[in-house]
Amino acid sequence: MSVSHASVHPVEDPPSTEAAGNNQNNNAPRVRMKEIQGMPGTEGGFALRVCQFVFAATALVVMATTSDFPSVTAFCYLVAAAGLQCLWSLSLAILDIYALLVMRSLQNYQAVSMFAVGDGITSTLIFAAACASAGITVLIDNDLHNCSKNHCVQFETATAMAFLGWFAALPSFLLNFWSLASR
Repeated sequence: MSVSHASVHPVEDPPSTEAAGNNQNNNAPRVRMKEIQGMPGTEGGFALRVCQFVFAATALVVMATTSDFPSVTAFCYLVAAAGLQCLWSLSLAILDIYALLVMRSLQNYQAVSMFAVGDGITSTLIFAAACASAGITVLIDNDLHNCSKNHCVQFETATAMAFLGWFAALPSFLLNFWSLASR
């Protein structure tokens, strides 16, 4: 009859916690914080990207449907910045969906660097465009009292959507920049 016998292998005793607390040169690996909602590859990050896309697309469509927006440079700039924000947010939303479906983390250095730079550029552009459009809208409405001849409601709506898009883009930029700076 052949019977297998259990083998006993010696196991080293783990170091005690008292000795580790007294030793200031502890080379234990650093524990990374869990992914915060709003960072790339999380449900919060996906929600922020969708909000960015919706607000930027609304600003783009509302402004582009007016017939006289090309006559003002600030409005043309808003259309260009909103278009860029739409493309950036949609592409990163698709990347977030992929990361969520395959359970993949997007927290490597190169990806976070790209996200931080891209979010910084697009949020700055959409904010500058919204500010410029708001200035022109106030000029047309309050100073020139020329709203009856222009599409002031559409201009104001597009400007408000651009500001909301910036408010949705700002947390993405700050979280990515913070994650990059804390490495």
